[in-house]
Amino acid sequence: MRVHRSRTCRMLVFCVLAGMMTATPLSYAADALSLTPVPAGCAVDRTLFLTTPRMEGPDVVELQEHLAASGYYDGAIDGVYGPLTAQAVEKFQAAAGLVPDGVFRIAHWPYLLPDVNEQPAQTTQQAPPPDADLYLLVDTRTLTLTVYVDGEPFKTYPVAVGRPTRYTLSPIGEWRVINKGRWGGGFGTRWMGLNVPWGIYGIHGTNQPGSIGHRASAGCIRMYNHDVEELYEWVDIGTRVIIVGDPPPVQIGRRMQVGTTGEDVVLVQFRLQDIGLDAGGADGRYGPNTEKAVRRLQEIYGLPVDGTVYSDIYYLLGLK
Repeated sequence: MRVHRSRTCRMLVFCVLAGMMTATPLSYAADALSLTPVPAGCAVDRTLFLTTPRMEGPDVVELQEHLAASGYYDGAIDGVYGPLTAQAVEKFQAAAGLVPDGVFRIAHWPYLLPDVNEQPAQTTQQAPPPDADLYLLVDTRTLTLTVYVDGEPFKTYPVAVGRPTRYTLSPIGEWRVINKGRWGGGFGTRWMGLNVPWGIYGIHGTNQPGSIGHRASAGCIRMYNHDVEELYEWVDIGTRVIIVGDPPPVQIGRRMQVGTTGEDVVLVQFRLQDIGLDAGGADGRYGPNTEKAVRRLQEIYGLPVDGTVYSDIYYLLGLK
């Protein structure tokens, strides 16, 4: 499959990435059974209940917001499943004719969310060419996923993206689909995983259709189930997925070399590509292609050629 690179996409990403200057630690979500930390990314599909230590995460934030919008909860939207949240769940359960035990299960979401008329995707053709070259562009600002076929927009879907908090923004960068599956529960009917090095992220369906068109996920890209089922058939392993939008704040300054990974690496890669040095994509991995681009930059400016990024390189890239 040939891949069409887009300078416009790279410029969009760089414009929102440049100048972000605070720390970037990983976030974690607790598994409902083991309470074992898992990497940042899609929220774990779990049952929520009172326990010690308290269950925390973006899924609790989402529950609290919906409970508050429905008049069951007036506490803080803090992402902590405490007594007030459990009491609100009991009120909701009683009103919905469910057992009021304060335990929020995945099957309860349809009772809490309003009925949603799913919006149709926008298309310019009837069907994709069977052997067409395609890539996906997710814009977290417009809340859309657009399929590009032979370099032209083919179909645009409404999506939900990561919440606008430090640890739940969708990962900005240039990714590849690395696995596919027919999942269920909170991930809907299909899953397409991305090769983001600092967490588990993907494109998937949802059992919460009311979240589509909002910044509602823990970083993954949510679609209506009928949309993701269609897209799933078109996307191969290795398909490029470009995500543009607002990135998390990024710490600028650490020394980078082959093997370094992170959101700050994405920023460096986009900047290298923007000045005409091919970093081999912006996938957050400092590999041989990124090292080669840095070596070329060092040669141009008469610096020691060691292929690493340090303070002088950041200045040359306009990042400090």
